[in-house]
Amino acid sequence: MHSFSRSSSGKEEEAADNLDASCACVRDPFASLPPELRPKPQPKEGGLRKATCPGCGLEFWTNRETDYCIKCEKSA
Repeated sequence: MHSFSRSSSGKEEEAADNLDASCACVRDPFASLPPELRPKPQPKEGGLRKATCPGCGLEFWTNRETDYCIKCEKSA
């Protein structure tokens, strides 16, 4: 029959009770997954990305797939 000392089980209980709510293992349910399998965070810009038009060099924010600005896309 195994007997466990109170000091080791007491330490384990204290560790379980003292989990910090800001710890990543408590906050992030995907913390144990490798980075490539974790879900991507939602962009803070509402889905916009910064692009530079290859035609005229205009820098702009867009949610479209193409990097061409409206003027260059119409003329092409």
